[in-house]
Amino acid sequence: MEFITKLKDLFESTHIQKQIVEVDYVGLAANPWFMVPFGLWVAYMLFKQRFKGLLIFIICAGVWYATGTDYMASLLVGGEISVDKILPVVFGGAVAMGLVIYILFGRSD
Repeated sequence: MEFITKLKDLFESTHIQKQIVEVDYVGLAANPWFMVPFGLWVAYMLFKQRFKGLLIFIICAGVWYATGTDYMASLLVGGEISVDKILPVVFGGAVAMGLVIYILFGRSD
C-alpha cells in the first residue's frame, strides 16, 4: 500500500494528468524530436509487417482523441451522467476493447 501512496504522490508532484490533458498537438507534430523517432517506429513496424501493433496503437490514439472531444465534456448534465449520451460511449468502448482482444488472442498470422 505504501508503494501506491508513493506512486500517487509522484503523479501529483509531477502534474502528469495536467500535462496529458494540455498536450499541444500542433507543436508535437512539428517537433522533430518527436516526429523522427515516431516516423522511424512506424516505418519499422511496416517493414516488419507488425500490423497488429500498429492497429492497437491507432485504436489507443483514437480513444485518447475521443476523450478530449466536446461530446465527452457534455456527458455530465447537472452533476449526473446522462444515460442517452453515455450509451454510445459504452458501446464504442466495448467495440474497441473487443477488437483489441480479438487482435491479441483471436487469430494468429
